[in-house]
Amino acid sequence: MRPASARYTIRINGHLGAMVLSAFPGLAARLHGAETVLTGFLDQSALYGVLAEIEALGLELLEVRQLEPQRGSPDSPR
Repeated sequence: MRPASARYTIRINGHLGAMVLSAFPGLAARLHGAETVLTGFLDQSALYGVLAEIEALGLELLEVRQLEPQRGSPDSPR
């Protein structure tokens, strides 16, 4: 059975430009200080793909965090 997708936030050192961000089409990007924060829903396979892309691009990964579903959202446990 495939694991369900979960919402993740991924922090990368530096400000990523539009060209680099195009490598992460399913993720929303925002700047936070000197970092870029990517957020979106990923299953395990997609998460590993994003991490591999970060490595291939030579980016400095600072943090990967699975976010808790918000209460009342379709993803929250009943």
